[in-house]
Amino acid sequence: MALIVQKYGGTSVADVNRIKIVAKKVKSCKDAGNDVVVVLSAMSGETNRMVALAKELNVAPSSREMDVLLSTGEQTTIALLTMALHNLGVDAISMTGDQIRLLTDDTHTKARILNVETENLKKYLKQGKVVVVAGFQGRNANNEITTLGRGGSDTSAVAVAAVLKADECQIYTDVD
Repeated sequence: MALIVQKYGGTSVADVNRIKIVAKKVKSCKDAGNDVVVVLSAMSGETNRMVALAKELNVAPSSREMDVLLSTGEQTTIALLTMALHNLGVDAISMTGDQIRLLTDDTHTKARILNVETENLKKYLKQGKVVVVAGFQGRNANNEITTLGRGGSDTSAVAVAAVLKADECQIYTDVD
């Protein structure tokens, strides 16, 4: 049995049909006897949509509030994938960056990861669950939501794989 961290980008989870495809891939990996952690991006176009909404309200929104807003994209995706996995009979749980205790510095919108605690991740893996993690986000020492900037979900996946000493970190993306 291996520990596999899989990361799926926004185009891979762009709509319900694609989320169902990802759920089947995750189920296949779990059915092969592996422990699985999945790190997700927001649905394709969602981050840009939220940035546009924010700029309609304020041409220069605060970085802190942008982090609060933009972190919701990944939270939507992790909940939807977890629901799809449940529908396939897979025991899974979704977790935000804060829930896995991904700790960052204080830089909003371009935070750096300082530490990823493993206690919660290991607890659910030990229970046989697939753990579905929101990439791109964490929290700082002041308990504020932070985001890692564009490409942050890849960074999250690699950090999680490293601290868990995963056998593999698989980064999935849809390209021509």
